[in-house]
Amino acid sequence: MVHTFNIVPDTYTRFEDEAELIEECKGWGLLSDKANKSKSFTYKGNGMNLTCTIAGYVDSYTAVIQFEDGQLHCVHPSYLKEMQASSYSQKSTATAASSDPEGIGSITTAEELPSSEAAVEISQAAVTEDEPAPPAEPAAAALPPIEDISEEPKPKAKEKTSKRAPKLALPEEKVKMTATVQEFTSVPNNFSDNEDEVIIYEAVSIIDPATEVGLAWSSHSATLKKLELEVGDTLTFECKIVAKKLTKHPVPYKINNPAKIQKVQA
Repeated sequence: MVHTFNIVPDTYTRFEDEAELIEECKGWGLLSDKANKSKSFTYKGNGMNLTCTIAGYVDSYTAVIQFEDGQLHCVHPSYLKEMQASSYSQKSTATAASSDPEGIGSITTAEELPSSEAAVEISQAAVTEDEPAPPAEPAAAALPPIEDISEEPKPKAKEKTSKRAPKLALPEEKVKMTATVQEFTSVPNNFSDNEDEVIIYEAVSIIDPATEVGLAWSSHSATLKKLELEVGDTLTFECKIVAKKLTKHPVPYKINNPAKIQKVQA
């Protein structure tokens, strides 16, 4: 059976092992801090009640689940967590009834979207397809130049030249890195009332091969909270690093699933 509601990821990262899966699920709140093994979950929506497992992630806001028939679907972890409550289906039904008592329209819930960027792209695509392009305006008739002898010609402004730093070639596999805590902050979560806690790092670099990264960020996961980090603490760890800008911050890279974390003594 093909689930018509599926949002299949174009690309995503599969967990390398169960330990990485458990760590990420703890950060999402899908497993308790004391959990030492993964489990299956229940997907409730579109009139269905399906068993699924966590297969991987697109980014920190988008989990990829896999149904028993092997099909993949993108869902926000907060919504998957809500689905585990026994009252979820009743709450969803009541919301749908009050929003559309006549049954005229259908409701698209936020959990069906893999990310806020995807929602924007979908809405823009719909506008492009449904609305014809406005007719081009006729070009204005060319007017003869008017000489103004009262003012001397102004010198042309110098053209600005911008030089962007070359984009880093990031390794696809896990690497050993070092980084210093610069700031603790939070960013809006489009799928939840609560903001997501994150850590911004400075002086980030890959140890082998030696590569300077600069600024990067990561989720402030349950594992990192146990270390009771402070601004200025320097860490070493193994992780995957990807090009993922932090919302409302000029931080271009994200540290995913840091493991074997150690504080560097000053």
